[in-house]
Amino acid sequence: QVHLAESGGGLVQSGGSLRLSCVFPDSYSSYCMAWFRQAPGQEREGLASRDQDGTRNYADSVKGRFTISQDKAEHTLYLQMNSLKPEDKALYFCAAVGVQECPPLSDMGPFGYWGQGTQVTVSS
Repeated sequence: QVHLAESGGGLVQSGGSLRLSCVFPDSYSSYCMAWFRQAPGQEREGLASRDQDGTRNYADSVKGRFTISQDKAEHTLYLQMNSLKPEDKALYFCAAVGVQECPPLSDMGPFGYWGQGTQVTVSS
């Protein structure tokens, strides 16, 4: 059973912006939440994570362009993506792990809860 539901993907021109949303259950409110993506033929890549104390970490590939945030009242995790590039094209996933401090973005093993993904395509 999938408990995370992503939305907000679509087609955007290079340099444009998108905001992805991920609705999660109330029981995940104390969990580490993160965003990952996977392009065809490539490994899944960690992009951004948010500890429950608000600490945020970003991959170098998106630092300064993407912002992770959370609205606990709405049970929604967001990923604001600006200055999009064609190489950002991928299937984007939100994920959760039942700890308050997130593991490194390079280690997706601990993340036991995943959504089904939302497609982002960036045209040049």
